[in-house]
Amino acid sequence: MRKMDNEMYSLMEKLFPICRSITGEGVRQSLNIIKELVPLKIYEVPSGTKVFDWHVPNEWNVNDAYVKNSKGKRIIDFKKSNLHLVGYSTPFKGKINLKDLKQHLYTLPKQPKLIPYITSYYNEKWGFCLAHEDLELLKDDFYEVLVDTKLEPGNMTYGELIIRGQSSKEILLSTYICHPSMANNELSGPIVTSFIAKNILEGKKLYYTYRIIFIPETIGALTYLSRNLDKLKKRVVAGYVITCIGDSGHFSYLQSRQENTLVDRVTLHILKYCLDKYNIYNYHDSRASDERQYCAPGIDLPVGSLTRTRPGKYPQYHTSGDNFDIVNSKNLIESIKIYEKCIQVFENNHTYKTTVLGEPMMGKRGLYPILSKKGKKDQNIYDMMDILAYCDGDQDLLWIADKLNRSFLKLLPSIKILLENKLIKKVSI
Repeated sequence: MRKMDNEMYSLMEKLFPICRSITGEGVRQSLNIIKELVPLKIYEVPSGTKVFDWHVPNEWNVNDAYVKNSKGKRIIDFKKSNLHLVGYSTPFKGKINLKDLKQHLYTLPKQPKLIPYITSYYNEKWGFCLAHEDLELLKDDFYEVLVDTKLEPGNMTYGELIIRGQSSKEILLSTYICHPSMANNELSGPIVTSFIAKNILEGKKLYYTYRIIFIPETIGALTYLSRNLDKLKKRVVAGYVITCIGDSGHFSYLQSRQENTLVDRVTLHILKYCLDKYNIYNYHDSRASDERQYCAPGIDLPVGSLTRTRPGKYPQYHTSGDNFDIVNSKNLIESIKIYEKCIQVFENNHTYKTTVLGEPMMGKRGLYPILSKKGKKDQNIYDMMDILAYCDGDQDLLWIADKLNRSFLKLLPSIKILLENKLIKKVSI
């Protein structure tokens, strides 16, 4: 646990200062750092590539950006915080007065100490973000502005890791890697996803294949879908969008558009039996990230989003307040454990059928007390008998666990005993 804590913190420290956007060197640099932990395959998609109703934009990179007052002091400085520059700002150099400068400045009057995160991907302009209290200190003056950026044909970059299991059926884990220095909205997703991937790689033999992707939000999901849609529709049985998973809020689950898919059933079950407090959201109420793409009509993948506080629902969201004050290793490790419990259910959720007609004689197998007497029996006995009562080959183990109002994970020892004694057999998954 301590080793993971240290590794996680080290990875976050490396990734936090990097200026990421939907394209550019920041994305490549971040993916190459993650690649040191898990063996990602990195793909490049050229600018202008059509992806459904969209196209991959020109690549954007930043050398420097600042606003200086007439005394030559940098009063807004990209090098101090990459949130200061509006994402995808076009190049600009010149001197302008305060009135004209204000047309390019963005603040949050209701959160006057925080720098907002603003982008303008498909509308070419330049701009700066700053704390509102700093805006109010600006004097009537001439200001030197430099936006040293390049916006030109290049590529959009994403990472993929496929971990093969016994089955060609897949679990999709998708996280986005396109925001600058924000700890929860950006880094918590890639961090948690990276360590889930690492643990899967180091774990036991798998039933499912795991498709794990690190993509720019929206345009990355659309691009990935456009390149892989046929195989995804055939293979993906469940998936998650992993984001906003490092704060201390209660866990929240956004259901898939279809609801009652395998991912919905598994996640709701784990939340119910592993946590005291959690939140459930319907797709039409709270879709906020790439679940909009995966669940879109015609794509129809069974994908939900298990987060802590939902995107946009915590006050530091999309601001400089989204930092290490609200994210820590304890929360991240707890999130990894909840995801891994869900994975444990996926891996063990088979459909079983009894191998004998009528109730089997458990006593001769040493599975039932020889003497019938009044008193409380071992819970395993009740579990085995209840499982046998419903193993008709039609319903999976998760259905049985929900029917019995028992934790799926606590039924697994009983399933193992029944299999060892050849009282049930696996029919399907």
